[in-house]
Amino acid sequence: MGRLTTHVLDTAQGIPGKSISVNLYFKTGDSQKLIATKITNDDGRFDSPLIEGNDFTAGEYILEFDVGHYFKNSPLNLVEPQFLNKVLIQFYAADANMHYHVPLLVTPWSYSTYRGS
Repeated sequence: MGRLTTHVLDTAQGIPGKSISVNLYFKTGDSQKLIATKITNDDGRFDSPLIEGNDFTAGEYILEFDVGHYFKNSPLNLVEPQFLNKVLIQFYAADANMHYHVPLLVTPWSYSTYRGS
């Protein structure tokens, strides 16, 4: 059964990115449809996949992470306006039977991602 999961690591502070709002969109041509919205838990993850089973189909997806709100409420002394607000990761899931894990490693000034397991 295929599924999509993610997690967020705040690499500036060396902690999980908790209470970050994440939207998942399915992209078709020039349009996109919101299919899930979740908030990360204390471990920077979700208690269940963003999407799984028959709801998870091959195609193009966009993960949108609200890191601006997260860092605004962090103990870091940041200048306003912040450099990053929303981080968008656009990717293609070619096989809906596989597990796609797309983590976000983020600081107030940079981010990276990879296809995890």
